Amino acid sequence: MKATLRHTATLAVVFAGTLPAADSRLVGLVMPDATVIAGVNVTQAKTSPFGQYVLSLVAPDDPRLLALTAATGFDPRKDVTDLLAATGGGGPAGGLVLARGTFPLEAITAAAWAAGAAQETYQDVTILKSPDGLQALAFLDSTLAVFGGPDSVKAAIGRRSPDARRLSSAVISRIGQVSAANDAWVLTTVPPAGLHPPSAAPAVPGLNLQALQQIRQAALAVKFGANVRVAAQAQIDTAQNAATLAGMLQLVANMAQMQAQKNPAAAEFAKSVGIAADGSTVEVTFSIPEAQLQQLIETRQRGREMAPQPAGHKPL
Repeated sequence: MKATLRHTATLAVVFAGTLPAADSRLVGLVMPDATVIAGVNVTQAKTSPFGQYVLSLVAPDDPRLLALTAATGFDPRKDVTDLLAATGGGGPAGGLVLARGTFPLEAITAAAWAAGAAQETYQDVTILKSPDGLQALAFLDSTLAVFGGPDSVKAAIGRRSPDARRLSSAVISRIGQVSAANDAWVLTTVPPAGLHPPSAAPAVPGLNLQALQQIRQAALAVKFGANVRVAAQAQIDTAQNAATLAGMLQLVANMAQMQAQKNPAAAEFAKSVGIAADGSTVEVTFSIPEAQLQQLIETRQRGREMAPQPAGHKPL
């Protein structure tokens, strides 16, 4: 049971960030006080070489995943088509992962029971709980799965009701805008400074981090392809502060381009950066060749593997 739940969450983390035409039914199950929402259209992402590469990172030789597939015939890397993840005011404990796909319910349920899972029925929906009672998995039908803490899963099931509280129309509209024509996306509904203490951010020459605290909402969208395109958008408290932030970001970009003159790849990247302010909105766009991005990911992975691990550390 833990393997089933853990790999559902792993897929969400790996892909966190895209969902062209976000599935309205998944969006309707998100908690109304969600602070961070992320999505991915797995089917669309797999049409690009980079999307296939990202999918290959999901522990292809993990014995737990192989055992899950052998026991149920379900392979999340192939059978999941859409993912949506959200965290609410309750923090990670109140998080949800919602998935669309093809789920062999009887086989998954049997495997969960064999692993010691408990079972509970809530509003005519069967909920499978991990042996420690901290994780829950429910299928609203053979194509829709809900994963999270037991209370979060029950709340999502309750949002099937027509009169249930859901995300505001403004947030739903933003999801539609950021998910359209992209493969991965993530957005916040609260100031990002409240999610991560600014004091932990590294110093960037020319950038006043106090300006970042004026950001009220932010979004990031990614489109896979030969060139991976990224667009970040921030809504600032005033148009004046938006113009100030855009100016500082442009200064940083100009400095980076000057430093990149001896590095052709970095110089091309710097040239692709676009920064603009429109009213109280600041948008930053850039692109990076898929091969170069893949190389960066692999270099970072090798660095992690070579780094000394704390005593008692166990790989996830």
